[in-house]
Amino acid sequence: MTSSSMTPDRTPLERASADTQPSRGIRVLVAEDEENLAQILCTFLRSRGHQVACVGDGKAALQALRDEAYDVAIVDIVMPEVDGLEVLRQLRSEPEPPEVIVITGNGTVETAITAMKLGAYDYLAKPYRMAEIDVLVRRAWEKHQLARENRYLQARLSRADSTPEVVTQYAPMHAVLALLERVATTDSPVLITGESGTGKRLLARAIHRLSGRTGPIIEADSSLLAEGVLDIELFGHERGAFSGAVTRKAGLIELAAGGTLFIGDIGMLSTKLQSKLARTLEHGSFFRVGGTQKVEVSARLVTSSNHDLEQAVHDGRFRDDLLCRVNAVTVSLPPLRERTVDIPLLAQHFLTQLAGSSPPTLTADAIALMQAYPWPGNVRELRNAIERVVLLSNAEQTEIRAQDLPLSPHSSAPRASVGSQVTLAELERQHIEAVLSQSNWHQGRAAKTLGISSKTLYRKIREYGLTRPKKG
Repeated sequence: MTSSSMTPDRTPLERASADTQPSRGIRVLVAEDEENLAQILCTFLRSRGHQVACVGDGKAALQALRDEAYDVAIVDIVMPEVDGLEVLRQLRSEPEPPEVIVITGNGTVETAITAMKLGAYDYLAKPYRMAEIDVLVRRAWEKHQLARENRYLQARLSRADSTPEVVTQYAPMHAVLALLERVATTDSPVLITGESGTGKRLLARAIHRLSGRTGPIIEADSSLLAEGVLDIELFGHERGAFSGAVTRKAGLIELAAGGTLFIGDIGMLSTKLQSKLARTLEHGSFFRVGGTQKVEVSARLVTSSNHDLEQAVHDGRFRDDLLCRVNAVTVSLPPLRERTVDIPLLAQHFLTQLAGSSPPTLTADAIALMQAYPWPGNVRELRNAIERVVLLSNAEQTEIRAQDLPLSPHSSAPRASVGSQVTLAELERQHIEAVLSQSNWHQGRAAKTLGISSKTLYRKIREYGLTRPKKG
């Protein structure tokens, strides 16, 4: 190879591709047994902002690729012990292999065809220009990202996961949305607070849509998973980290690269996980469970909480340093009982969603009942109530009346008495008791009507000392 072929000059094509690189740098593994060439190539790629690791043979390349996740691998064909083609063959069985660029000094057409059939992204013969390598690395990274996004989108489509818009005509909610438009395109962490069912997850999705980020939005719910499971879900694990870990698994933080990570109910995290997440946000990197290689964080963080986290800090239940890192911007969602102007709008929106193109309309008495009702389960409970109405109505029904709604008129009476001394907790207790009575104490049905989990309902029953009436 001549010195002129190794010059790091930049062609117009290379300059045009420079903007495609992620801010953290493309993770590149170079497997080259010629020491001088390997040093020149790795130094050049690092000068272009890539994160580069170098090994000198195929066996070391396979080990490196199994120990750490790389976006692109540059592999020489002729190497001791394990050659480049064998590296390609073995990578085919890996769950998320990198894109591979094959290089060789004595290649033939047959070798090139074999490499491409084995899944190589491209093939270069020596001598080559450094600019060619840089352009190929960026293009290979783009393909790697597209493959990753396609896998995620397929998973989303298989769950039929839709992302509805925020529906409101309530002035304070419009102020919230205006704030989100201003902060969505920044990297600032956002904390969304509000009662259960107010739409915190919906708002997180809206932030992601407005952000313009090319990566996915990945969602984690702290209240649904045990600590050990959540640790692995968030941070991923290495092969052999524990019994049953037969392959390396990327965690949710890693999967959200270039996108948004939404952690729901962050106040439910254990002290151990709070500490680990705080360190991750402080350093911008973390280790997978059982791992020793750092993984860079490039996701934007959005969190939510049903509880007052400042009070939780005061009570010693939440770390002050973590709160400081997640609440650069705090958005508070009002409960539905304060958004009575939105209730008819939301109800009709859900009717259209659930009943099709010709949904029934709401009568004046139905709207009045819904606006007087306290809605302790908030928007989620309203949607569940409308869904129940739609399921129980007949095809010819054109109107929804007050008596069609799964709401107890007497349970709304305290809501109408604004000047009374009835507390919100008492309203909630009365409502839960009424729904349990209507469902004949079937806790599964009652939880669905309330818009809460069975676990939460069981906790509320114990908290309020509710008991099932004795028969007879």
